[in-house]
Amino acid sequence: MDQEQSDLCNEEIARPPTIIYLSLFFLLVCLHSLGAKYFVFSYPIVPGVSSFYLIVAFMIVCALWFGMWGVFAAYFGCVIGAGILSGLPLDVSLYWSVADLLQAFIPLIAFRYFHADPVLQTWHDLMVFMIFGVILNNLAGAIWGAFTLEIGGIISSAQLLNTMGSWFIVNIIVSGCIAPFLLYFVTPWMKTQDLYQGVKPLPSCYLKKTYL
Repeated sequence: MDQEQSDLCNEEIARPPTIIYLSLFFLLVCLHSLGAKYFVFSYPIVPGVSSFYLIVAFMIVCALWFGMWGVFAAYFGCVIGAGILSGLPLDVSLYWSVADLLQAFIPLIAFRYFHADPVLQTWHDLMVFMIFGVILNNLAGAIWGAFTLEIGGIISSAQLLNTMGSWFIVNIIVSGCIAPFLLYFVTPWMKTQDLYQGVKPLPSCYLKKTYL
């Protein structure tokens, strides 16, 4: 192992004060809330569900950039914007919004587990993103979201499959088209910022296998 690699393995990253991350968190919650409210109000399918939920792409990207701060911002943004401000009862909003949490949390965990780079420079990175950041996360969100809306009495059982299918299709299109663009072009700059708490590929001294 050369000196440069050794330094990288032993590097300690200085983080900004927690108050800075709290400020970032509240900013993201506000942005997600406003975005969720706008798209749910402007393009409704059923209460709380939009036919053009553009904000989901930003929730996924923010989770990969800011870690759990981004994940919880996605959850509370959904609670407030797509839930409470859109007329859903508070109790329903609290458990229904786990759908957006899953849509942001699943890709974050997958990128860390598989050591994928959010810049999406290799087929390995792109494959991890497509499977966990487009398909599985949005499938989990659609299933949870549709069933909890039915449990909460917001939609009928007759609307369940249509709600689930519409949710999934809309979100995979939005996530698959917008998120890769943001990750590829903006992540290199974002990684230079102190606020970045997202996924960083491990140095080769930690890797036990080679990915494509």
